[in-house]
Amino acid sequence: MIYGYIRVSTDKQTVENQRFEIEQFCLKNGLKADQWIEETISGTKDPQKRLLGTLLSQVEKDDIIICSELSRLGRSLFMVMSILNELMRKQVQVWTIKDNYKLGNSLTSKVLAFAFSMAAEIERDLISQRTKEALARKRMQGVVLGRPHGRKSRHVKLSGREQEIQSLLDKHISKSAIGRILGVNRMTVAIFLKERMANFSQV
Repeated sequence: MIYGYIRVSTDKQTVENQRFEIEQFCLKNGLKADQWIEETISGTKDPQKRLLGTLLSQVEKDDIIICSELSRLGRSLFMVMSILNELMRKQVQVWTIKDNYKLGNSLTSKVLAFAFSMAAEIERDLISQRTKEALARKRMQGVVLGRPHGRKSRHVKLSGREQEIQSLLDKHISKSAIGRILGVNRMTVAIFLKERMANFSQV
């Protein structure tokens, strides 16, 4: 069996990009995913609390799991290594597209998996540390971080498109139609007209 595993962390992300990558990879290599596992959940969650846990329990010898990168399996070194160890014990292969790894039960595979996971873990820690240090410096300099409480952003989706909107209003085009033309929903148009174009005529 060949499994395509896809994980995104938030609803704002889409599984389509990862699915496309896996489909193209399979096409180039003469493969076809027999089953897809897609989930929207943080990689910090225990695998047993994810669909990944079900996948780990059902895979068998010589099965292949294809994912975009190892970080889709987990966001920590020990979690990724634990998952890989279990899969290697079952003689299940893990193929990643961006990392270009084909990890099996060989010593080379184990070393590569360990090295990659450690590098990713160190990099995340360094980025986190650099971010914390930069924020601390700004606070010491008296810089106010974030948007002041209660203040709305001066830039919204329709900023700079007032004349275009007014032209549509002059043609007696409804808010719903304007939203479709500008790629936003009706409420966005209505709120923009009320808050930013109060002096303009409205439909």
